[in-house]
Amino acid sequence: MQQSFPRITTSDNPYKLLGVQPGASASEIKKAYRKKAKKLHPDIAGSENSEAMQKLIKAYEELSDLNKRFEYDKFFTEKSDFNYRKWLKEQGDSRSIAKLIFYDLLRLKEESAIEVWRENGGLSFRLNQFMEREDWMDCQYILAEELDKRGFSFEAFKLIASLLAEEKRKPYFRLFASEIFHYLKIIINKRLKAQVDLETWVDCMEALIGIGFSVHDESIFMESIANTLKEIREQQ
Repeated sequence: MQQSFPRITTSDNPYKLLGVQPGASASEIKKAYRKKAKKLHPDIAGSENSEAMQKLIKAYEELSDLNKRFEYDKFFTEKSDFNYRKWLKEQGDSRSIAKLIFYDLLRLKEESAIEVWRENGGLSFRLNQFMEREDWMDCQYILAEELDKRGFSFEAFKLIASLLAEEKRKPYFRLFASEIFHYLKIIINKRLKAQVDLETWVDCMEALIGIGFSVHDESIFMESIANTLKEIREQQ
C-alpha cells in the first residue's frame, strides 16, 4: 500500500523551521533540532511557545523519515529556482559528491547516483569518509540494493558486508539488521559466485567471518573456503 502524506503547503517547510538547507545530513538536522528545542522548550521559554515547539518536533520527525523527506524535497524543489543537485555537482569536492549520490538515491534517480559513484571510483570511493555515519549507512545500503537489482551483486556484497561489520561495532540498523543479514545471504547463495573467480570467492567468504553471522552460518562459510581452496589447488 502506498504511504499517504499530509497536504503540504509552503508554511510547512521543515527546512525553514529547523534552519537547515535541503541535503543536510542526519547529524546536521539533529543538531539544529536540539539547538532550537532548547530555546523553545516550555520549561525554558514558557507554555506560550508550546505550539512552536510542536511544529519543531514535527519538522524534525518529517526530515528524519526518508520517505516523507522525499515528498517534502520534491515539493519545495518545485517551488524554488535553486537547483541543489546542480550546485552539489559544481562543488566538485568528495563531500559534495557523496551528498549528490545520496540526494539522487533519495529522489529515485538511481542510475544517476550509480553513474556518479562509478565516475568517482566505485568501491574505492569510501562514502564513510565524506558523510555523517547515519547518512553513510543509509546511503550505502540503498546503493547496494540498486547495484544488486542491476546485476552488480559483487559490488553490492562488498558494500553490505562492510555495513554489517560497522553494525557489529556500533549498532545503527538494530532490528532491521536481521533483514540485511538475510538479504546478503540471498546474494551469496543465488548471485555472487557466478560473478567472481575462485580466489575472490574465498576473499568474500573470509570477509563474512566475525561480522555477526551465526555460528552455523560461519561454519558453512568456512567449509566453502576449504572446498574452494581445494579446488584451486587441483587446478594448479
